[in-house]
Amino acid sequence: MPEKVLVTREIPPAGLHVLEPFDVTVLHERPPEREELLDAVRSVSGVLSTATETVDGEVMDAAGEDLKVIANMAVGYDNVDMESATQRGVVVTNTPGVLDETTADVAFMLLLAAARRLGEGERLLRAGRWEWWGPKQLMGRDVWGKRLGVVGFGRIGQAVARRAKGFGMDVLYYNRSRKQEAEQEFGARYLDLDELLETADFVSVHTPLTDETHRLIGETELGRMKPEAVLVNTSRGPVVDEAALADALAEDRIFAAGLDVYEEEPEVHPELLELENVVLAPHIGSASVDTRDRMAVLAAENLVAVLRGEEPKTPVNG
Repeated sequence: MPEKVLVTREIPPAGLHVLEPFDVTVLHERPPEREELLDAVRSVSGVLSTATETVDGEVMDAAGEDLKVIANMAVGYDNVDMESATQRGVVVTNTPGVLDETTADVAFMLLLAAARRLGEGERLLRAGRWEWWGPKQLMGRDVWGKRLGVVGFGRIGQAVARRAKGFGMDVLYYNRSRKQEAEQEFGARYLDLDELLETADFVSVHTPLTDETHRLIGETELGRMKPEAVLVNTSRGPVVDEAALADALAEDRIFAAGLDVYEEEPEVHPELLELENVVLAPHIGSASVDTRDRMAVLAAENLVAVLRGEEPKTPVNG
């Protein structure tokens, strides 16, 4: 009998094709309820999960001793209890590298849209309230030649820096460790977080979610930013304190923000929904056809490799 595999959400067919040798159960397009997940995971050898499912020790125990691999279809793996997986000898994998450029596109899209008040302008036009062109109407901030501060200078952060160089921007970055090769490639300058926030005209966040980065950008950090600055977050929602951000935007302590991720997805802080100076996207950073295909295939290939006793391409704990 083929080994059982659970796919927790509907994924592109390209990924499912890789899993054809196994007995595959695919749940819904929507995120599964907790009890549904606990029931569906019983006696499976592999789980292909997404960032929306909490895969903790309880889920692993429900799967039982047959569980060998959790292939997370995301770069981040904060939704997986790594300690529990490692204790149980379960390999965890992720999907780095295949979504860098697509996510960087969205980050820069949000940066441009927030700076130039695109969302506000479109709402004005669609509501039939655009009555004339005026010299002071919807004046935004220039992007060309400004200073971009990148918080988290990994693959995606560097991809954003690459785009910034095309706009003649001066790239600053903060990271846990210096990236000297990247500094040379992008002419980037390393700064500590406080100095970066005080110096940058645009701040784009690309750090993983950990205990140390939870609400890394809060009231104090927002207070260090320039009043004309723009904040962009395409990493994980809890890296930014949404309530503090809403207050800073409402009080014009920063100019604008562009968000693709939220603290309690799919919920968004209600004050953010009322503000004109924030562009809101529904977590679409990697949502292109090509990229989601690549993510699904890589996650599936990782799962298959472990079940066949081979080394996965992108292990996290193995």
